[in-house]
Amino acid sequence: MADFLLVHGAWHGAWCWRHVTEGLIRAGHRAHAVTLTGVGERAHLMSRDITLETHIADVVQALEAEELQDVVLAVHSYAGMLGTAVADRLPQRLQHLVYVDAVVPKVGESWSSTHARATREARLAAAQQDPHYSFPAPDPAVFGLGAEQHAWVKRRQTPHPGHTYEAPLQFDPQRVASVPRTFINCTTPPLATIDVIRTRVRDPKFWDGAWLPGSRCVDLATGHDPMISAPDALIALLLECT
Repeated sequence: MADFLLVHGAWHGAWCWRHVTEGLIRAGHRAHAVTLTGVGERAHLMSRDITLETHIADVVQALEAEELQDVVLAVHSYAGMLGTAVADRLPQRLQHLVYVDAVVPKVGESWSSTHARATREARLAAAQQDPHYSFPAPDPAVFGLGAEQHAWVKRRQTPHPGHTYEAPLQFDPQRVASVPRTFINCTTPPLATIDVIRTRVRDPKFWDGAWLPGSRCVDLATGHDPMISAPDALIALLLECT
């Protein structure tokens, strides 16, 4: 039996992992999905005081509260920032770190660092106009979702805390790289804000050569929300990490 901890990306909540969590439990494992402060069912806690460190603490506290050891930590999209931080601070607690079409930062980068200038400016402008300093979710069509899946995600998405967007992350790449890693590259359609990441996870010079040893990159022919559009395929990949 393995322990899985699942962390959603921006604008989502633990709700997005529903089918994956159920599938992992049916397969005989423990699976726990975190909802980050200010989004999902915790949207009532939205505040301009929420920072990247708030969300890192959410994940660490989930590890502690659930008493998880040898964890397969799966982080989606924005939550790649959080997974990297947890692997840096608590590498001994992790069996495998799975970046699900997620941000894999360089030292000192923020979530926004690899985004196009127009994207950064639009999100920051929206946050400036919001009393809680948050910015709204995009249309789920950009995640390759249509019909009922599109409607389901659109109903549930909530604004994301703006102070997580430009906050830099400091970490030791060698320490993070001590944890086995998988990058799941969602290709159909590819989300533009992940394009830079797709290149760097195949670069032998990334993290000064520390990334590629102990890591693998797997393509998945679905959109940016595979936990919704291709849960069975995602479950199969997660089980390979145990």
